[in-house]
Amino acid sequence: MPTIIDVANAAGVSTATVSRVLSGSGRVVAETRARVLAAVERLGYAPNVAARSLRTTRAGKLLVTVPDISNPFFSNVIRGAEAAARGIGYSVVLGDTRHDAAIENQYAEMLAKREVDGLIFLGHRLPDSLATLVRASAGGAPVVNGCEYSPGLDVPSVHIDNAGASEEAVAHLIGLGHRDIGIVTGPMASPLGRDRVAGARKAMAMHGLADRLQIDHGDYSVEAGAAAAHRLLAGGVTALFCCSDEMAMGALSAIRATGRICPTDISLVGFDDIRFARFLEPALTTIAQPQQEIGRETVRLLHLLITGQHAAATSVTLPYRLVVRDSTAPFQPR
Repeated sequence: MPTIIDVANAAGVSTATVSRVLSGSGRVVAETRARVLAAVERLGYAPNVAARSLRTTRAGKLLVTVPDISNPFFSNVIRGAEAAARGIGYSVVLGDTRHDAAIENQYAEMLAKREVDGLIFLGHRLPDSLATLVRASAGGAPVVNGCEYSPGLDVPSVHIDNAGASEEAVAHLIGLGHRDIGIVTGPMASPLGRDRVAGARKAMAMHGLADRLQIDHGDYSVEAGAAAAHRLLAGGVTALFCCSDEMAMGALSAIRATGRICPTDISLVGFDDIRFARFLEPALTTIAQPQQEIGRETVRLLHLLITGQHAAATSVTLPYRLVVRDSTAPFQPR
């Protein structure tokens, strides 16, 4: 890959002259400018932000990657992060990784090349290309995890108590008299998915109902929620707990498609409290996450790392709350 030195040598000028031509700053005679630009084109030189960041030590940008940009939960997290970043003089670069490790690594290269000053990833995987950097920095790498908690990654994280929230959601259904309860999980490769299942199992076990919990798996999408709910309803459950509001929306469709009524026949609980949840019919009982606060807090931790004020991995657990609406009701025996 050609460098600015190669361009300077090919054009017979100094690297400072090449820099002035490419940045448009300073006076350069037309003949020299044409010679530099010809060398750039001939060599295929592609200047990038990394070169400028070496001089300024600051790109002024933070990268936020999300596993699924279509999920409305992430929109509020991103909004909180963007507002916090803007308040301290940064802009936000957004990357949609689509649960693809290769794409995650591509975005992570932006940090390695110093095109951004820090990375917030809202998933469960630390990109492979950053693992060495994190280990070598002893907790000082400008990388923060949002929404999930994986202590083995050794990076600061911001999240809620997912196991505790799931336990409370299922306990709510048990308190209404439901005994045959189905849970629609997210991907079990994620600590978040495993924590939510663990909380549901704990609630059932505490009431002697461990063998009556039915589990199906989804990917947090509406479509996955509908498909899983159809299977669980066929298994005779009287209540469903979905690990995202989107999946709960799909489950509500499945309840209606099978001729049942929510909550008269089937109670339903979601997770996240996205802005659509209270406008469903019936309004959705759900676990409310502090979405914008998660975004703001990840930026706060990242800024501490960037400015050298914080070196050890920190776990920040934010509060959640169970919001009871109209989609849950006492069990009615038939």
